[in-house]
Amino acid sequence: QVQLVESGGGLVQAGGSLRLSCAVSRRTFSTSAMGWFRQAPGKEREYVAGINLLSGNTYYADSVKGRFTISRNNAQNTVYLQMNNLKPEDTAVYYCNTASRTWDWGRGTQVTVSS
Repeated sequence: QVQLVESGGGLVQAGGSLRLSCAVSRRTFSTSAMGWFRQAPGKEREYVAGINLLSGNTYYADSVKGRFTISRNNAQNTVYLQMNNLKPEDTAVYYCNTASRTWDWGRGTQVTVSS
């Protein structure tokens, strides 16, 4: 059973930055791509960013392109999301998973951006 543990969220003012981490409890990623997702109150969970763990190619939702950066440390089974120039509409619980959402979801980490 793979466990996903997200951390790094918090309360930040608009324009601020946060760096999220996702620790995967497995010796190897055993997947080719990981992603970050978010869910705001009353909304469905949405894709935010993805990374191919072999090539390092990255993909972003239009709403975060140019502001967020996804990266990974394969040796530590960790995926990161650097979030800059945060906006109130980025407020949500952030989750990581495989890009195809195949693992059980973790508890996520709350990001709150005040205006």
